[in-house]
Amino acid sequence: MVTASIHQNKNAPIKLRNTIKPGSVLILLAGLHKGKRVICLKQLDSGLILVSGPYTVNGVPLRRVNQSYVIATDTRIDISSIQVPEHINDSYFAKAKGAKKGGQTIEEFFGDNKGKKTLPISAERKADQKTIDSALLPIIKKKNLLEDYLKSKFNLDKSQKPHELRF
Repeated sequence: MVTASIHQNKNAPIKLRNTIKPGSVLILLAGLHKGKRVICLKQLDSGLILVSGPYTVNGVPLRRVNQSYVIATDTRIDISSIQVPEHINDSYFAKAKGAKKGGQTIEEFFGDNKGKKTLPISAERKADQKTIDSALLPIIKKKNLLEDYLKSKFNLDKSQKPHELRF
């Protein structure tokens, strides 16, 4: 009896769903920006998708997203004129190695640190976001109502059945 290998081939690239192409408008299903519509820019080497809101339209920055956490819509824009910089890859999104957990003193732990702690965003990331946004905005403004569509959030009512919807 021949058994199939349960290990996935690590050398084969992850196949992208045929509904997801660069320029497709996607709906994020999980995370901080769930329910927001984003534009797919490209597939990264790890198989994740590079998306952007753009940030100036709906507040979604350049992000990596797994294709299983998005819904592809029929809306598409032509982004063939946009050149995504080569340095934006998986290592671009890697977290910097910081201090170990539990490295706080008692005063820091119980101090007046009200609100969320946010990591500072590097000038390089801000510049990359600005270049991508400046390239996407003229294309978005050419299409009628696309900017309003990207600003609106996706949600379902009690009477809506997701399996009957057409995106």
